[in-house]
Amino acid sequence: MHRDVVQVTSIDGFKLRLRFQDGAEGEVDCSTLLSFKGVFAPLKDPAEFAKVRINPELGTICWPNGADICPDILYSRATGAPLPGQH
Repeated sequence: MHRDVVQVTSIDGFKLRLRFQDGAEGEVDCSTLLSFKGVFAPLKDPAEFAKVRINPELGTICWPNGADICPDILYSRATGAPLPGQH
């Protein structure tokens, strides 16, 4: 599957607008996805959260501190598609 993230925009608070390699697009509210603990703790600061970018090697989003999110989870949240292996 082509679920790599190819575009990300921080749109409001902790929400992201995503576009995937297959052309699918959608929004993900990361406030319901992240615990904001550990590597994600700095992202509680909206200014830090807004520094999100694409890591083309990983095919997903990441932040300057090295935090990233699995593209399959993002795809599922953005499009409503089941995670791989789920029916």
